[in-house]
Amino acid sequence: MAEFDSIRTATRSDSNVNIDSGLRAHMNKVYGLMAVAMVITGAVAWSIGTSPQLVGALFSNSIISLIVMFAPLGFVFFLSARVMKMSYSAGQLSFWLFSGLMGLSLSTIFVVYTGASIANAFFTTAIAFGAMSLFGYTTKKDISGWGSFLVMGVIGLLVAMVINWFLQSPAMMYAIPMLGVLIFAGLTAYDTQNIKNSYLAHAHHGDQEWLDKSAIHGALN
Repeated sequence: MAEFDSIRTATRSDSNVNIDSGLRAHMNKVYGLMAVAMVITGAVAWSIGTSPQLVGALFSNSIISLIVMFAPLGFVFFLSARVMKMSYSAGQLSFWLFSGLMGLSLSTIFVVYTGASIANAFFTTAIAFGAMSLFGYTTKKDISGWGSFLVMGVIGLLVAMVINWFLQSPAMMYAIPMLGVLIFAGLTAYDTQNIKNSYLAHAHHGDQEWLDKSAIHGALN
């Protein structure tokens, strides 16, 4: 009986080790995909934003500007719903296309802000993201209940942005970024825990293609 208990304990320990190493590899893949996507986004934003001709062609018309600004939102809703049903290669290609479209949407920051202020904002955001992602990964508290509240916050934020596009209210211009920081900080922690829990729930199935597409979905979030 003692020998059986020892074997059972050792088996459980080996299983935990496999899950831990598999989880680390999965999270590394998620962050790796996200990092490549950010490089694509940055490169597209810089190449367009530093070209007066391209900026003028894309953003001189307010209707076209709105389309360019909100196109990534439509794409991300579509891709979030479809990526797990696509093949891995199709999902990855769609993810790279989304990254480029996001760069197109963000390209005007190079017209409005200096390179130093953009770099400062990037590194500040990266540090904040890392801290909130670490919190979401390590916390023992179940924060899944944050999801619906935060999604409602994002929708409200987008509505406020559209309204302020026409109103040009200085107060709203100040409040919207502040609310955005709080909402997306919460989403970072929520999504990180959700990615972790999703892996733990499906790792025992051994479906590598599902895990690969799940990594794309996690990076997209």
